[in-house]
Amino acid sequence: MNSAHYQILHDTHYKYDSPVSLAQQLAHLWPRRSPWQRCLEQHLIISPTPTTRRDELDVFGNPLTRLAFERPHDELQVNARLHIEVLERPRLDFNVSTSWDEAQHRLTYSASRMAPDILEACRYRFESPYVHLKQTFVEFSASCFPAGRPMLLCAQALMEKIFEEFTFDGEATQVATPLVEVLETRRGVCQDFAHLMLACVRSRGLAARYVSGYLLTQPPPGQPRLIGADASHAWVSVFCPVLGWVDFDPTNNVQPALEHISLAWGRDFSDVSPLRGVILGGGSHDPEVRVTVMPIAR
Repeated sequence: MNSAHYQILHDTHYKYDSPVSLAQQLAHLWPRRSPWQRCLEQHLIISPTPTTRRDELDVFGNPLTRLAFERPHDELQVNARLHIEVLERPRLDFNVSTSWDEAQHRLTYSASRMAPDILEACRYRFESPYVHLKQTFVEFSASCFPAGRPMLLCAQALMEKIFEEFTFDGEATQVATPLVEVLETRRGVCQDFAHLMLACVRSRGLAARYVSGYLLTQPPPGQPRLIGADASHAWVSVFCPVLGWVDFDPTNNVQPALEHISLAWGRDFSDVSPLRGVILGGGSHDPEVRVTVMPIAR
């Protein structure tokens, strides 16, 4: 089985205008295990040293680190160091997947008992903080979901539609930019395109989840790979009865493979933000985030 090894450096630096007296932080920086990925080495370097630290799993099964700081500090650095092996995923024949109509029917509540995988998928059918369900999204994706079409072919067509009709623009949106605005301007970043695909799928009564992680990018020809030049990435995983969860990357119009490193998944970005929390004090502050994804020769 083919595989790829990566060293990942994820550095977050907060420099506050005034001291922070108390802080509580949640970090999604440990990758979760899966059949196609395993973490061989992981280190989390934190400065200042937290008063307490607790490693656990969140409600979606992602590794979560809780940090508490009870002493004044005017900056915070959280540096993750990972060695991850990504394994080749099996190829699927999308033509034999369940039709989207049938998938919708199986995910609809009824008095009969649901299979465990269907019940688990249902938590990713509904609205979430950044993904609202609207008829607008049903209309936008109508050409991708003709009656009786295999579910995964529909998802592939939607991925291609978003890729072809939208422009990547790092200045066009903020974290909380409404999806209807993204749809109107046809511009955004990977987070926006993932949220839009989720909204289109869920608005039809289907299940899809947000996946955060990293993507191996290639430097321009003749230029070396630069430390800190990469970024976090986001894509979508769609649930198909029988075949299970299948990933799609609408930003790049590809199915995630050896170049995609999964970190966590949830309903949307708010569930899996790499680092978020509440602080007392600090004034205005913006984090400086540097990400490096480096392939390791086996």
